[in-house]
Order: sequence, then structure tokens, then C-alpha cells
Amino acid sequence: MREVLAEAAFQLFLERGFERTTVDDIVARAGVGRRSFFRYFPSKEDAVFPDHESCLADMTAFLDAASDERDAVDVVCGAALLVLRMYAANPEFSFQRYRLTREVPGLRTYELSVVRRYERTLAGYLRGRWDGAADGALRAEVVAASVVAAHNNALRSWLRSDGEGDAEEAVDHALDLVRQVWGGAAVPPAPAGAAQKEVVVMVAAKGAPMWRVIQQVESALRND
Repeated sequence: MREVLAEAAFQLFLERGFERTTVDDIVARAGVGRRSFFRYFPSKEDAVFPDHESCLADMTAFLDAASDERDAVDVVCGAALLVLRMYAANPEFSFQRYRLTREVPGLRTYELSVVRRYERTLAGYLRGRWDGAADGALRAEVVAASVVAAHNNALRSWLRSDGEGDAEEAVDHALDLVRQVWGGAAVPPAPAGAAQKEVVVMVAAKGAPMWRVIQQVESALRND
């Protein structure tokens, strides 16, 4: 049913335009009720991107299954290739969708939110791998953004060309630039001075005068 609804929606978007197509039009074309549409898609925009939820789930499973012995940057580059393969599996649909998103600003905005979800997933994996490393969290965000930028640059070039050349080869070539800069190198540990500082917790009686509270704080700090 999800595929039937997505196909009906996309046919109408191409025939009438995205803005002029309503949910009622879509369910009429698919031969189902409105409730069925909203069971699968929260909005019209979601019907344009019916495959991203499953791809995001596949990416998460891929990262979860990756061995800690593998280079972390190589792992996230491999995860990004799953997105490319999703587009390449149905090229005609991917080309039409790309043209549609270029024409409808709302779809472009929605697409960017989807891209950001992929980026957060990659960054989350890298933060886990580099926990405790110097600038581990920052490094994770930078590398994840680099992977997404490299992947999307090559993918969109392929989409604009309507499939000229080998898409996976082009994307993997772009990802090699990320591997060359960030992959393989040992991640330095956090410096010893970067350890979390101790926290002193003090309990004061309710209604105690401020001078007494300050006196207790000073005493606690001196004892520490």
C-alpha cells in the first residue's frame, strides 16, 4: 500500500504539479481512503521521499554491525554508499524526483531535513567511536559533514546528468577525498588536564541566612 500511494502521488505531482495536487487527489487515484494515506505518510512531502525511512534504518543497522576494528571513517563512507545505492536502484524515479525538488522550494527544504538526519546518524556513530578522544565530538561532526558533502556533490552531478557515468564510482571517488584527509590516522586521546572537574555538592537548611550558606560553601571548598 505504501508503494501504491507513493506511485499515485508522484504520478499526480508530475501531471498537475506538486502544489495543485491534494491528498484527496492522491487517495482517489490510489483507490483508498484518506486514513490509509496518513497511516503511511504524515504529509504530501513524505510521499515524495518514500524510501528514505527504510534507507535510514539500513544505515543505522550497518553502523551498529560494523566492527570496531575497522577504520571509523571508512565505515561511515560505506554507510553513505547505501544512500547512493537507494537512488541508483530506481534511476528514473530518482531523476524525476530530483527535477521536482528543484522546482518546489518546500520539497527542497524537506530534502535538506532528510539529509540532516543522515548526517546526525553518521556523527552519532563517530562520537561513539571517538568517545574520550581529543576533540572527539567536534571531529565527529566535521567528518560526518564532509562525508555528506562529498556524497551529495557526486550524487547530484549524476542526477543532473540523467545518469551519465557510473554513479557509485563517482560517489566513491568523492568519498576517497574524505578518507585521504581523515581516515587511517590515529585519533589522539584527550589530554590529561581535560578530565572533568570534580563537583562539590553542599546541602543547606531551608531558611539559612546567606552568610551561613556562603560560609559553608567556603568551608567545603577548602576541605576539598
